[in-house]
Amino acid sequence: MCLALPARVVSIEADDMATVALEGVRKKISLALVDEVAVGDYVLVHVGYALHKVSEEEAARTLAMMAEAGVLADELEEIGRADA
Repeated sequence: MCLALPARVVSIEADDMATVALEGVRKKISLALVDEVAVGDYVLVHVGYALHKVSEEEAARTLAMMAEAGVLADELEEIGRADA
């Protein structure tokens, strides 16, 4: 399905790249579309790009709704397969 997911930035590398973490899954993404992102910020991630920053509260609400709807596990599995 490939929905946009909120994830926490755990490291920032050169060339507008970062690593984000969500539910134990880590993924390298591009920060090229978002300004002023720091480690610990939450970003909305879609197909390897951060689209914009979101608050921790908004990230938690979104993830809870996705889990309740039964789509979060599928999205995490898809992300894990993409990095394999």
